[in-house]
Amino acid sequence: MDIFVEQLIKKRMGPKDYMIIGATILVGLVLILASLLFLPAFFIMILLGVGFGAYYIITSRSVEFEYSVTNGDLTIDKIICQRKRKRVISIDAHTIEDMGKFRPELLKTKSSYKPYITSENDDARGSWYFCAHSAKDGNVLVTFDPNDKVMNALKPFVPRQVAFVAFDRH
Repeated sequence: MDIFVEQLIKKRMGPKDYMIIGATILVGLVLILASLLFLPAFFIMILLGVGFGAYYIITSRSVEFEYSVTNGDLTIDKIICQRKRKRVISIDAHTIEDMGKFRPELLKTKSSYKPYITSENDDARGSWYFCAHSAKDGNVLVTFDPNDKVMNALKPFVPRQVAFVAFDRH
């Protein structure tokens, strides 16, 4: 029997996102005012270009993550403003070495691991994590916010020792 489960998580906007939006608006206004003063003949073209650029940058802060589990393969994709999909990571659940609730000190203790924050919040509070070996990226530490369906789809494929610790199995 094939197992296929997917989940979509919308990333919440954080302080970094608001700073990027504010800086985009500020730079856009400066460019528009400068073009009005120094290049009035090209004002309409510059206004349209700045408007399009600002729209593109501001809407690109809308990010979703899609978790897909297919027969033990976990794939995490980043969807930007529902117009662009980018593969974050794809791993075999058998390669998961460690799994559990995320704690910020893990980023320090596992500093040799490449971190991927694919959770709802920038600081990954309340998220799960797993450490695994990826053929493309080496050792990775991934934070994610799976629901029960995703976790139940992963359980049979995760090594027994990891499942025992992560899911409190006896």
